Amino acid sequence: MRSSFIRPVALFGVYASLSSPAFAYLDAATGSIIIQAVIGAVATWIMYSKMFAAKAKAFFIRVAKGRGAQETE
Repeated sequence: MRSSFIRPVALFGVYASLSSPAFAYLDAATGSIIIQAVIGAVATWIMYSKMFAAKAKAFFIRVAKGRGAQETE
């Protein structure tokens, strides 16, 4: 598994080092898009974490109720 990850990264490094300069720049619109992408990623991660926590809590409550019902029988 690890070698399958290292090889493409090494090949990309070699390829990137052989390329010529792009003479590119980042204007205000590009910076705005990058900031929006970062904010969107953070918001998505927060919502995903909340949903996962709620599902995990519901699962453990369900398991605990199931054990309590078995012990009283």
